[in-house]
Amino acid sequence: MTYEISEPPESSATGTRAVPSGRRPLRNKVPEVTAYFWIIKVLCTTVGETAADLLNEKAGLGLTGVSVLMSALLAAVLVAQFRTGAYRPGVYWPAVALISVVGTLLSDNLTDNLGVPLETSTAAFAIILAIVFAVWYRRERTLSIHRIDTTGRESYYWLAVLVTFALGTAAGDLVSERMDLGYWLAALLFGLAIAAVALAHFTLGLDAVWSFWIAYVLTRPLGASIGDYLSQPTGDGGLGLGTVVTSALFLAVISGLVVYLSVTRKDVTRARSDARHTA
Repeated sequence: MTYEISEPPESSATGTRAVPSGRRPLRNKVPEVTAYFWIIKVLCTTVGETAADLLNEKAGLGLTGVSVLMSALLAAVLVAQFRTGAYRPGVYWPAVALISVVGTLLSDNLTDNLGVPLETSTAAFAIILAIVFAVWYRRERTLSIHRIDTTGRESYYWLAVLVTFALGTAAGDLVSERMDLGYWLAALLFGLAIAAVALAHFTLGLDAVWSFWIAYVLTRPLGASIGDYLSQPTGDGGLGLGTVVTSALFLAVISGLVVYLSVTRKDVTRARSDARHTA
């Protein structure tokens, strides 16, 4: 995916890019968008679904207890993420996995604990995400994920990621309930929706920024449907692997890919001399 980005103005005296006051210049803090990115993203999303169910039902912590625990763990990992000077797979992807759990719990708490209809929560999260993007663009003049190179941009990025998980959870649950789909049919539906977004981008010129974030939202219900299909009992339309086996299996695959990327650095954003970037 390609799109234009806005560069900071050059200093007339030095000819170098000026960094706005109060910002810490960094190398890009997020991975290149490759096939590895989408594979690990879907796997993290699946773990977010099964791990939340595991801790809520099997560990007996309840939604509130799980929410507090996962939020504390996420805060700790994000502190580590913000302290890094560049993208580190071993820090970035645990943050994504934990934020997927917290985003799922945000939606589940509204639905199960507060009785908020899925229509309302879906609309609310969509509005919040739009506001995050509007403020992000107004302050930074770019939504490029290839330029997450200041603390401010990184803050907007992680806030947007959190809201996309909450929105994907609410919207996915809404579609699944209204259409009464089985797990694998739901996964097929959301997979086709992602394929349609990719087709619209590559053949119809759909903006790459919006293509990326729409696909990012849709991978949440896709991953959740896959996780439910694997973990739920056969009588409910699943394969009956259970949340423990499913979570462990996907965590093992994620860990293997993260180690591989840490060694090969295949998803590290390369320096470019022009203003166009490929996602």
